[in-house]
Amino acid sequence: MTDPTLEQRLAGLEARLGRLEGLLARIDDRLERATPDLEAARRGIQQWVTEYVSVRLQQLVPETCEHPAGEDAAAAAEGPVLPGTRIRCTEEVLHRLGRIPIPFVRQMVTQRVAETARAEQVALVDVSFFERAATF
Repeated sequence: MTDPTLEQRLAGLEARLGRLEGLLARIDDRLERATPDLEAARRGIQQWVTEYVSVRLQQLVPETCEHPAGEDAAAAAEGPVLPGTRIRCTEEVLHRLGRIPIPFVRQMVTQRVAETARAEQVALVDVSFFERAATF
């Protein structure tokens, strides 16, 4: 089995495999040197979500709305609560939360409003407080 064409083909194949192996080694070196900046990626995603939520809230929540000027404490004790919390809110707030189409964004807004209500010791979250607290 000393076919010259077979020997040439095998030599050509060996040369191509050698070039391929060198190319893969260079790609591997580049990938090892290029470490991703995970903190920058996290900040970028966080900024995008914040801007998106802000734009959607501006679309979903009108800037002016009418609501009662003085709501008594009894109504606050009997009203609905923010989902997943014990913070009382109005029906209008629940309606506006329900209009946020993306579930994780809705949950993020709810958590933000609840945290702000706890920090400011607000007994009842109304629309004006919601609009202020839900802005990122």
